[in-house]
Amino acid sequence: MTGGIYLIGEQGKLIEMNEKSYDSEDLLQELLAKYPSLLAGDQIDLVEPRRWLLISREMGIPDTDDGGNRWSLDHLFIDQDGVPTLVEVKRSSDSRLRREVVGQMLEYAANAVIYWPLETILARFEARCEVEGVDSTFILNDFLGGPDRTTDYWQRVKTNLQAGHIRMVFVADKIPAELQTIVEFLNGQLDPAEVIAVQIQKYEGEGLQTLVPRVIGQTGEAQTKKRSAQVKDWDEETFLRKLADDYGASIELVSRKLIEWAKSKDLREWWGKGPKMGSYIPMLDHEGETHYIFGIWTTARIDFQFNFFKAPFDNEDMKLQYLAKLNQIPGVIIGDDRINGRPSIPLAVLVESEAQEAFLAAMNWYLDAIRNSGGW
Repeated sequence: MTGGIYLIGEQGKLIEMNEKSYDSEDLLQELLAKYPSLLAGDQIDLVEPRRWLLISREMGIPDTDDGGNRWSLDHLFIDQDGVPTLVEVKRSSDSRLRREVVGQMLEYAANAVIYWPLETILARFEARCEVEGVDSTFILNDFLGGPDRTTDYWQRVKTNLQAGHIRMVFVADKIPAELQTIVEFLNGQLDPAEVIAVQIQKYEGEGLQTLVPRVIGQTGEAQTKKRSAQVKDWDEETFLRKLADDYGASIELVSRKLIEWAKSKDLREWWGKGPKMGSYIPMLDHEGETHYIFGIWTTARIDFQFNFFKAPFDNEDMKLQYLAKLNQIPGVIIGDDRINGRPSIPLAVLVESEAQEAFLAAMNWYLDAIRNSGGW
């Protein structure tokens, strides 16, 4: 092995650290699972360093809608913006690291985008947390910086998957030149997908161990291009125009009426920043808590965030009462099993005036129940 790094120890002693190979591929995989920061998120995005939420090791990938898993991905991480990050780990001694692993990763990614339902990702994340003896809600809140920031997180994950906005990462102790060339080419061509390689070298000396990650294959041009496409500041004008262009005047009109209703109720507005998908959420700030009333998306759907309900709707009885109001809307059928989830309905259901009236009646009842609850 060549190369080394030097540490200054106690009393100014110089400690030479020499590069060492990993005993096994599994050891490198374990290190990534335990220390996700080894993926060098600060090098991947210099402006807003990436942070990683581990969903699972050995994440199965099917190749049909109803089939079993055909492949197994080494790691699935998701970053703070909900971008799924597929990680494959190989040692430099593995000849597959040159070219074969690229085809393998592309096959994984193509099928994951099509056949990974969000429910599967959630289930694997919760199962991983259960095995480790930690609370999945606490882990997510801690990762995102508080429960208020988790409102649309899983929806963003789903949106990114559907749009092919994913990140493919090759990890090795040493990235060969052949792989670097391919990664640079793919990363410059694919959009919104991103392809990078991370080299994690290990150094040892006098009982100490040092790991040095380095991102390889991310050209400045590709990085600038992708960063500029990551965020879009939606507002009422761009949001409604998008709905009109994609789904027609009737859907745009329904959305406009719901936005006007929210304004008449003095609700705070939140506009999303998705690069391709816009979102609008009216919120009620009451007694120190924020309540998310509903969410409208430029996919022409409206959702109800039961999973984030707060008092007085933080119990099953109140959720079922609210669900009954929603099911009184003509054309709406939401099962009782969704009261802890995030059910959605097409905006097209609300085109008719009768359905609009029933919807707004349900929303008014919901707001009144919160405002009359007297705090908690």
